[in-house]
Amino acid sequence: MATPAELLAQNALFDTMAAPDIAALATKLVELSLTKGQLVFNMGDSGSSMYLVRSGTLQVFLPGEGDAPRVVLKDLHPGDFFGELSLFDDKPRSASVEATDPHTELLELRRDDFTDHLSRSKAATIAILSELAERLRETNAMLSQRAAKDAVKEVEENLTLGQRLADRVAELNGSWTFIICLIAFTASWALLNSMLPQAFDKYPYVFFNLLLGVLVALQGPLIMMSQNRQQLKDRAQAETDFRVNLKNELGIETLLRDLQGFRADVTRRLEAVEAPRNGDSK
Repeated sequence: MATPAELLAQNALFDTMAAPDIAALATKLVELSLTKGQLVFNMGDSGSSMYLVRSGTLQVFLPGEGDAPRVVLKDLHPGDFFGELSLFDDKPRSASVEATDPHTELLELRRDDFTDHLSRSKAATIAILSELAERLRETNAMLSQRAAKDAVKEVEENLTLGQRLADRVAELNGSWTFIICLIAFTASWALLNSMLPQAFDKYPYVFFNLLLGVLVALQGPLIMMSQNRQQLKDRAQAETDFRVNLKNELGIETLLRDLQGFRADVTRRLEAVEAPRNGDSK
């Protein structure tokens, strides 16, 4: 089982800290033991701690409304962490977390202990700010880039000559053109051997069967190569769809924040306008 200091060092939020700072924070971690089905916190609860999973498993989920089932977001295992944003703000929890193992152990880092250590260590503060700045830079870069792209076209542009040939063969094998050509070739082979004075492949057409066997043997690997490439295209397309959806979600969240700010500003201005009127009416 990993020590508290080792778990902190594995955390992306603390891995840039110096060893003394990690050791000092590790002494402030509080051990928690949970049983299966026990909640760490509910969605909407106020948060002031982050947690590191020392042993066992947990599930992050959105509670269903009424009789609707919960929506599972993520399964947590030893070494994972959650709730780190509560170290920096007082906003409610965005999901619920429940232990799914009879013997689950967590390490809790409270906001007061975290901020107290940052106030004492400038190096730790710089390390945390650097990590947050890096995350913000990555988010800005993602938002500034076009997420939508033709993933299939990019894959096809990087194909080698052999890979293109395999795709063409697989495409031909799954068409009526191949069936008609094979029937015509078989009929021509049999007709020539029956009409020529000296047949080059007498019935039962041993050489023709050999050609068919070689053709079938080559078709299998070529078709498998093409199918593997199709799976690669599907994965690339799925990754593109994920980036597009994520960017859209972040854009919607930004738009909602702007609308909320605009609404608050309008409400404040209306209240300022209404105040003198109310005074005059009195």
